[in-house]
Amino acid sequence: MSLAGTAERGPSPAGSSLTGARLEVRSVSKTFGRHQALSAVSLEVAPGEIHGLIGQNGSGKSTLAKILTGYHAPDPGGQVLVDGQQLRLPVRPREAAVRGLAVVHQSLGLVDDLTVVENLRVGRFRANRLTRAIRWDDERRDAEAVLERLGRPVRLDVRVAELSEEERATVAIARALQDATPGRGLVVFDESTRSLSRASLEHFYDLLEDVVATGTAALLISHHMEEVLEATDRVTVLRDGVVVEGGLPTAGLTENDLVRAIMGRSLEQLPARPACPRRRVGDAVTVRGLRGELLDGVDLELHPGEVVGVTGLAGSGHDELPYLLTGARPARDGTLQLGDDTHDLARFEVGTAMAAGVALVPEGREHAGLALDLTVADNVLLPRRRSRSAVLPVERSAETAVVGEWVQRLDVRPPDPAQVVGKLSGGNQQKVLLAKWLATAPRLLVLHEPTQAVDVGARRTIGEAVRRAADEGCAVLVAGTDETELTMLCDRVLVFRDGRPAAELTGDFTPDEVVEAIFSGHIRKRLRSASPPAGDG
Repeated sequence: MSLAGTAERGPSPAGSSLTGARLEVRSVSKTFGRHQALSAVSLEVAPGEIHGLIGQNGSGKSTLAKILTGYHAPDPGGQVLVDGQQLRLPVRPREAAVRGLAVVHQSLGLVDDLTVVENLRVGRFRANRLTRAIRWDDERRDAEAVLERLGRPVRLDVRVAELSEEERATVAIARALQDATPGRGLVVFDESTRSLSRASLEHFYDLLEDVVATGTAALLISHHMEEVLEATDRVTVLRDGVVVEGGLPTAGLTENDLVRAIMGRSLEQLPARPACPRRRVGDAVTVRGLRGELLDGVDLELHPGEVVGVTGLAGSGHDELPYLLTGARPARDGTLQLGDDTHDLARFEVGTAMAAGVALVPEGREHAGLALDLTVADNVLLPRRRSRSAVLPVERSAETAVVGEWVQRLDVRPPDPAQVVGKLSGGNQQKVLLAKWLATAPRLLVLHEPTQAVDVGARRTIGEAVRRAADEGCAVLVAGTDETELTMLCDRVLVFRDGRPAAELTGDFTPDEVVEAIFSGHIRKRLRSASPPAGDG
């Protein structure tokens, strides 16, 4: 298919100090064993352009990003040029940095045991000439300056492992942007904005607009269709390792246009949500007087068979709720009633939650949800093995059947229980994380951004699995800020403000109504103001 001609390409942006493309990828291929991950991929990113790169999980986007940083060596025959200068292949990271190429990977590439300032400044430390001691006052000053540019102050002396997902993303993006040289090179963002709140995302694009205005370029790899449509000038689409649309102007395109380009066909929507919540006979899950760092005396009820969404602006407290309800963080006060049992959430722990039938699918699958060096089978079976008494024998045949069932039900690809999870695409990792907890048949399933950074096909599969769990009698809570996800999954949505639910959406609500409720009293601006798309340079 071709979408060419749906938009006019505008003049080149001002401010570029060099002519020609900032990045040229020419006929780059990559083979893993018998699998062709990339096949003669070519793309150009123009000076001053934000260029999108999209495709399903496994289409080759992250493989290309890893080639650009030297993590993978491409097959012979391809070329990578930055500002017209050819890089040696495999790419040498130091040479790429000198040329002005920076990459923020999907995994962010942070060292959990180091502090924020150490992560930001590692490789850039300045030492006293005589004593060789690091001048920490200078390092802290530089770190504070780049974080202030992003508008998100982060505690410099805290270990990165203790940060929220949004703070981790902020640190990784700041580390890349501090090396951006005006008018040269480009920065590649590989799903690295996925954990930013809406306010932080808007601020990030304000900053990136200043960066590309000098002529520096950006390559944005994302599954978030709104982000691609609002923020990029052009987009390249990969399908099965092949470019199916190259340098397509995004002005005038719709989400459906992008979905058709990604999938090669239109994607059917999930069945319509019932007009009334799907409540089953059984005791409601009841929360009373819940208080945390942000939540302030929250009361709510979830019914078996019901999917309830919670959302709000950053700081509203909605994203604290999943972790307080599941024992991942201690509450200051509050109770959770499941059937005849009432739990003190100030003393609730993960083990107690699991025994009570409460499951959490957290945000940040790489470091909070999965053991990436273990297999699909090991990850799916972790809760089951933890809950089993140590004196009971391992039921290998039963375990094999459980894993096989969930690999099939969630369409994990490849369908190999022995595959190491860290080698799967992001969408298939998310499926494994969901399977891990659905296999426990929970009474209360709590999910935080369950379809974050997954492609449209995986999003549909995950949505169907969540809805099926509710149909089977599970109470489901979904915390998130994606209005499409909330509309697709939820029977009702609670909008939080100042630590409490302030509005409720029920019935046949739309994504626009979710947005309106979240931003009531606030202005929700486009991620990037309309600007002329990049030209050919």
